Amino acid sequence: MDKKRLVLLAVVVAAIAAFFAFDLKQYLTLEFFQASRAKIDAYYAAHPLRAIAIYFAIYVAVTALSLPGAVIMTLAGGAIFGLVVGTIVVSFASSIGATLAFLAARFLLRDWVQGRFGDRLQAINDGVRREGAFYLFALRLVPIFPFWLINLALALTPMRARTFYWVSQLGMLAGTIVYVYAGTQLGQFRLSAGLIAAFVLLGVFPLAAKRALAALESRRVYAKWQDRRPAKYDYNLVVIGAGSAGLVSAYIAAATKAKVALVERHRMGGDCLNTGCVPSKALIRSAKLLSHIARSREFGIRRAVAEFDFADVMERVARVVKTVEPHDSIDRYTKLGVECLIGNAKITSPWTVEVATAAGTKTLATKAIVIAAGARPFVPPIPGLKEVGYLTSDTVWNIRTLPKRLVVLGGGPIGCELAQAFARLGSQVTQVEMLPRILIREDPEVSQIVAQRFEAEGIRVLTGHTAKRFLLEDGEHVLIAERGGADVRIAFDAVLVAVGRIANTSGYGLEELGIGTTAARTIETDAYLQTIYPNIYACGDVAGPYQFTHTASHQAWYATVNALFGRFRKFKADYRVIPWATFTDPEVARVGLNEQEAKEKSIPHTVTVYGIDDLDRAIADGEAHGFVKVLTKPGTDKILGVTIVGEHAADLLAEYVLAMKHGLGMNRILGTIHVYPTMAEANKYAAGAWKRSTVTQGQWAFLTALHAWQRGEYGIGAVLGQVGALLTDKRPAYAAEVEHSPQ
Repeated sequence: MDKKRLVLLAVVVAAIAAFFAFDLKQYLTLEFFQASRAKIDAYYAAHPLRAIAIYFAIYVAVTALSLPGAVIMTLAGGAIFGLVVGTIVVSFASSIGATLAFLAARFLLRDWVQGRFGDRLQAINDGVRREGAFYLFALRLVPIFPFWLINLALALTPMRARTFYWVSQLGMLAGTIVYVYAGTQLGQFRLSAGLIAAFVLLGVFPLAAKRALAALESRRVYAKWQDRRPAKYDYNLVVIGAGSAGLVSAYIAAATKAKVALVERHRMGGDCLNTGCVPSKALIRSAKLLSHIARSREFGIRRAVAEFDFADVMERVARVVKTVEPHDSIDRYTKLGVECLIGNAKITSPWTVEVATAAGTKTLATKAIVIAAGARPFVPPIPGLKEVGYLTSDTVWNIRTLPKRLVVLGGGPIGCELAQAFARLGSQVTQVEMLPRILIREDPEVSQIVAQRFEAEGIRVLTGHTAKRFLLEDGEHVLIAERGGADVRIAFDAVLVAVGRIANTSGYGLEELGIGTTAARTIETDAYLQTIYPNIYACGDVAGPYQFTHTASHQAWYATVNALFGRFRKFKADYRVIPWATFTDPEVARVGLNEQEAKEKSIPHTVTVYGIDDLDRAIADGEAHGFVKVLTKPGTDKILGVTIVGEHAADLLAEYVLAMKHGLGMNRILGTIHVYPTMAEANKYAAGAWKRSTVTQGQWAFLTALHAWQRGEYGIGAVLGQVGALLTDKRPAYAAEVEHSPQ
């Protein structure tokens, strides 16, 4: 730091230190103003310009140094100078003081911050260059953050000082008027209609300002489209995409008697029905039956053999899809009151959607739009992959010949489910995952249990392997993977790419409307699932952050209700309790925090684990493996998260989802009767294990003495003697509890 910066820093620090060291804050209180009101009024009457200058200088200093007391000074300004003069003086003084703070922070810190973090701040810098003035205006009008923080933060950006000054003055003007007016009433120091009105204004202003800002933002984003706004609308809502989110959106709109159109370019039901949840679970069921037949001796069956043709299995999968299909059909939704259109949709303005159908192009004029365009499998640009050909979770359902040697790229839920299913159907499966373990989002022991089962079933699990390129050598397909700098050759007959999914964000007008995407390449929305246009919402896989059918349906409620009724009331999407499951064998199900997340976020937690190998029904079913792991808030029964590994884990999880959603703790689960013998008893026993972990040695000592007294062995003095231990000895009586606190 050069000499000039050191001098400025020393002056600022000295001024702030002096303010607190000499207790100058006492002069910026209502009490001081009340006590000195007569003198101040007399001085102002005798020397009006001098009084204004002194007040102005003090106000500038207070705001420039970010000292407490600006609000009191504003109120006092109204009481002393009146509404007009007070507003003018405070407006200029506050804006100049804020700009001085801005310039000082810029001089001291901007070069260093930009030099060190410039690459990471590039997106912020670009945003400030484009729309910094508007965002500063919004922050001044609706003071979500303290003004001193805004002064400091924007000083580190490329915003020009001139822009900062005039936007700050304009943005703070409305609030200045309200506070100065409140000061004119407070100056009376008696209850009056004006004083009541002032306090009402102080309370209502932030809400009114927020509404005004929203209206201003709407005018701004709609400005270029105003000439294309229809005089009236054909629909209340147009939904783009008939997957899980789109179907729920259309259903809700129709149920609330809105006129709604649903546009789908491919098949009703989307990925879940046609290429995702439904077909995969049908395939997994057939594969699981084969695994049980292979284990027949465990169940007392001397010999059991299954004869099957892979094509028949895949035809059954297709029949299952066909059976479920009417639930999502055009016929059903038409009867519900939804106009269903098959074609390619394109948003041509915030209120119009063009649909290219087989019969021609149709333009839909709509009050609101919900985008539920879904996602597709991500195919990485690995050299040679396109040439050798590949399968994805979308296309694998078309094959009718079982691959002899199958490579599965990816160790996430989709890759794991399909790897196990194909292995059980007879393929020699090699699973390739670049990360250190499969199911990386789960706790390490979860990954280990699943990986051990895979290996026991003949699946070759290669973690820490990166797919480099695909080759075709002498008619044989070969994957070259890298591990630790060395190449690993893997021969295969088919490769299934399951490395994740990417949202469908192109081809239907987002670019033309300027609707942006996030770093995860999903549509950028706010907490209400609203895009930059107040009447356009997004939900489901295309919006993220979760890509599950049930979260798509969950989001659809918020997006649709906000789109239809947001002018009256809007609801933030609630992600506090999001469950999910991976349908491997054993199943993995989770809700809330797991242990690795709690440690990463330094969240204090207590871990309770119940082993399902001890559960009577699991033993009887030959499925005595897995566990229930519950994280609770230390010292309470509040559930922070649950992970279940084992048979029917996803079904067992529902009890914990309900408990977390409605604030029920472990004591409530323990006090609930569970049918015997069922897998659901695992939840009760996990609650019991938690309860045992709360028992202390002090409680044991007291109870031992109490029972001995009741048997006549000890006197009452022995019982009273253990009261101290009861209150102070908090050592766990059992060794089941493991408590984790942030380091």
